[in-house]
Order: sequence, then C-alpha cells, then structure tokens
Amino acid sequence: MVTVGVAVAGRPLRSAKGMKTHAVQAAGKRPELDLLVRKSKIVRDGEHALSLRAQEERGRRWADQNGYRVRKVWKENLSAYSDVERPKCDAAMKAVLDGEVPALWCFALDRFSRKGIDAIGPILGKARVIFDYEQLDSSNKRDRRWIIQRAEDAREYSLRLSYNIRSTKTRQRNEGRWLGRAPFGLVVDTDRKLKPDTKWIKGRDYSPWDIILRIFKEVSEGLSARAVARKFTAEGITTGRGKSWRADSVRSIVIHPVYEGWLTVTQNKRPVPYLTDEGKRVRCVARGALRRMIPATLAEKARRVLSGHQIIPTVPREGRRKHLLSGLLTCAGCGRAMVADSQSYVCHSRASGRPCPAQASVMRGALERYVSELWLSRMNGAEDDDPLMIAVAQRWTALMKPEETAEIREAVAAVRAAEAALEAFHADDRAGFYAGRSAKYRLPAKREAEERLTATEERLAELSGGAVDVSFLLNGQARGAWEAADDALRRDLLGLAVERIAVTKASRPGARFVGDDRVTVQWATPAEQAAEEAEEYEQAA
Repeated sequence: MVTVGVAVAGRPLRSAKGMKTHAVQAAGKRPELDLLVRKSKIVRDGEHALSLRAQEERGRRWADQNGYRVRKVWKENLSAYSDVERPKCDAAMKAVLDGEVPALWCFALDRFSRKGIDAIGPILGKARVIFDYEQLDSSNKRDRRWIIQRAEDAREYSLRLSYNIRSTKTRQRNEGRWLGRAPFGLVVDTDRKLKPDTKWIKGRDYSPWDIILRIFKEVSEGLSARAVARKFTAEGITTGRGKSWRADSVRSIVIHPVYEGWLTVTQNKRPVPYLTDEGKRVRCVARGALRRMIPATLAEKARRVLSGHQIIPTVPREGRRKHLLSGLLTCAGCGRAMVADSQSYVCHSRASGRPCPAQASVMRGALERYVSELWLSRMNGAEDDDPLMIAVAQRWTALMKPEETAEIREAVAAVRAAEAALEAFHADDRAGFYAGRSAKYRLPAKREAEERLTATEERLAELSGGAVDVSFLLNGQARGAWEAADDALRRDLLGLAVERIAVTKASRPGARFVGDDRVTVQWATPAEQAAEEAEEYEQAA
C-alpha cells in the first residue's frame, strides 16, 4: 500500500486519512451561525419554495467564506409585517440574544422584518445579525444608523404596499369582482364576475350548478343537511374535490349569500354580504347570470328550515295510504317503519331482509281498534287550549286550506328567523366583532336586522286573522265524526293528532295483544313547539 502525502514548509508528510481528520477538527473549531430565510407570500411549496432554497444556499456560501459553520436553518413562509405569529423567527432571535449561537444571518432587512425599529431595536448592540444584501452587521456600531434607516424604509414600503393593495381590492370589490377562487357550483369569467357552472361533470348527466339547485330545493322542502349528504353519498355525487358530502358542507352552501349573487367577505368565520362605505350590497355576477342564481325566497326558506325556524309538516293526504296506520308506525326494536303484510303490520326489516334486534309484528285489526279508541279517548278529554288541539287545528287548516296555511307558516318562520338574526347581531356587538375594519358593518347590520323583523311581524299580522274551527272534535263529538268518516278521512283524522306510534315485539309467539304494554303513541305538538325542538336538536347535534 502506497501512502501519499504533501510536504509543506518543512512539515512532515500527512496521509490522506490524516488530512481528512485535520480538516474535520478545523471545522469543529469554526464558530456557529444560524440562517433565517423567509418568503412573504404563502405558496403551495411551503418551506421548500425556490426562493427559500436560494436564500439558504447564499447563506451557506457566506458562512464558508467568513469562517462559520451553519448550525440551523430557520425557514418561514409567511408575512413579516402583519400580526401573524412567527415562532421560528422568535426562536432564532432568542437563540442569538441568549448566546446560544454567536450570529444569525439573514438575506436582507425586509426578509427579517417589516416592523421597523420595533423589530430591529432589541438586537442593536446586543447580538450579531448579518443582513447580507445590505452588507450590514448589527454588532457594528457604525452600521446602527443605516440598519435603523433601512428597517424604517422597509416598514414604510410595506405600509404603502398594504395601502395600495387594500385600495385596489376595495375598488375591485365595489365593482363586484370576485377576488378569490370561485365557490363550488360557480365559475369566474375574465372580468372576475361569477356565473353558474353549468358544464356537465365528466361521466355524469348533471353539472355542479345542478347540485347547488338541488341542495337548496331539498333543504327548503324539509330534508336535513345530514339527509341530503347521505342521499348524495348513496347516489355517488361528490364534492368539487371528489370527496363525499358532509352535513357541514351542505350547510356552508345554504348559508352562503354568494349563491344569490352577492359579493361576500368573511366576518366572524362566516360569509356575509360585502358592504360599500355607503352600506350597500354589491352584486358579483356576470351580465345576464343574475336570473339564474338562487332566488332570495328559496334561499331564505332553506335557511329557515336548516336553522329549525321552520318545519315542513307531513300532513296526511287523501288516498296516499291504503291502510289506516300506514306511515305512522315504527318498530321499537330498530326504529324502522312498520308496513302492512297480509293481515299484520310487520317491521320493514323483516320485509327487506335486514337485521332487527326485536322485530315487531302485530295483527292489523287489533292494533287499529286499539289506536282508534286511544285517539277517541284523547280527543274527548282535550280542552280548547290543549297543545294537542292547537296542533290538530293547525294541521286541519293545512289540510283544508293548504295555500293559506302555507303563507302563515312561512310568515311565522320568517319572524322567528328575523328574531334570531337580531339576537345574533346583539351577541356579536357585545363580543366586539364590529371593531376595527368591521366597524362599517355595525350600523347596516343593525338596521337590516331591525327592518327585517319589523317587516316579518307586519306580514304575520296581516295573515293572522280568523280562528280555526275544530269544534267538531271537541265536547264529545269526536266519535260521531269518526263513525261518519270514510277510510280516507279517518286516516287524515289520525294524522292530525298522532306524530308517531312505536310498537314493541310480543313477549312470546302467539301472545295476546295488549296495547298498553306494547304501544307508545307520540302525540302531535304545535308547529312553534316543534320548530323549537328541531332547533335544539340541530344545535345539540
């Protein structure tokens, strides 16, 4: 084996292995240096962005040329002026101020901070921070004035840039231009205006806008957000990102004013219509597209139903059901409906082949006689102000005068929604949400909430007039009405007072039917009470 070495100035030859060991030892004696690199505009590449890598390479070259060894690289991909927290910058500053590392390198002063003297002050004369681009060193007293001046210049530039950006965005918003990515179901044209995305989804016979229309329609008809999401999942309908629909995804669409054509901003983590300095809303749709947006009446109704301020009652209709109790029965074992099967009512799980821990089955005649007598007894014992009779009256009116009742129901729901909106405003106001830049939204929001409540109350007063007459079911007259009714009317009369009937499984095969042991009737409640219960359930869920 041949040993190769070099004689320098009379020193003995060193082997290649010895030279490597000496180099490592020499490197270990070099002082340490941290690098702070930052890209102000957040990009998808994050801390692997090209400009960050370029800054790091330059910092490493500076360290080699000046006899330093890089200990750690602190990388940031966020603003240096806004109130965004900068934990890595803070950690780098602490390390150099505490003497954990002798020096900190930064490519340029505006990469370090744009807060001027407030950020630069703590390091002047106390720690060594190198600003490579400006060739300034915070430990050098002669550089102090220049560092302060450059830092204040960077701050002034940032303020001016921020002002220009805000002014430009304000002007664009006042012109109704959508500045971000279009929400699902909409597309942005060359003028930054929105319009419905009616292009069919690949492999489907519907467009994203068809999905939006369907969401508003089905929610307004009484389907819950969860039910819509489950329905879409069952049909293979996915979101814009190809994922399954969730209840919160459906809710976010229903509450978003953009689908009515309004430009929006985010306030208190929810979208609200953007207001000009004059307090006016701004349309953000392309010319000719407004008529294709969601109508305000449909949007408002869907939101009332979604929030529980309005329920869509299921009023029995003549001829819809063949058997007396069809549509009212549920199996207590699994919660599924019970259906007529020959001479019995049986759990639907049995008919569909699905499992049920306690399948209920009962003879039709015995159950119908029991429920009929229970209904008659409940009607005969009811007073005029009984909540059940209020519910019966409401449903009877809906059955006899569906158009008139629907108007009143809409008006009542509108009042509840307006009251909730005014309460929400006062809650936000007390919490201080209308401070700072949001201050201009305070008075318009208050005025809008109060005017909306006044208008809905006046409308309800106009519609609420005559009393509803259900005297034919009071004072012992229910039996006569029942006996005089045909099968269709009897189904309707039951549906007026009964919400649901749960039936349990018999204790043993062939056991005699005892209604009190096996049947639980849920009686109807007034629409207002039902709406409150629905709202409480939605909030709890």
